[in-house]
Amino acid sequence: MSRASISDVMPAYVAKIIVTVRKSILDPQGKAIRHALAESLAMTGIEDVRLGKYIEMRINGKDKKEAERLTGQACQKLLSNPVMEDYSFTVDEL
Repeated sequence: MSRASISDVMPAYVAKIIVTVRKSILDPQGKAIRHALAESLAMTGIEDVRLGKYIEMRINGKDKKEAERLTGQACQKLLSNPVMEDYSFTVDEL
């Protein structure tokens, strides 16, 4: 008889996280991208560009609420800098 792994007994979730620089913080990379699009590539109408990070995490947990709690903790403790960045996320069952 084989032993079941955690993923066999607990539902799996995927957390999709977006971390962005706060609007009040200067984003030099975003400004450089905007400049390249407008000046080098002659793309008009682009007023602002903000650069961020996209992160996906797979989580095994007892329920969606637990997966959301773990995702929030990960964002607060490691994935974002609370002084300079904001984050948002969704959690869906796989």
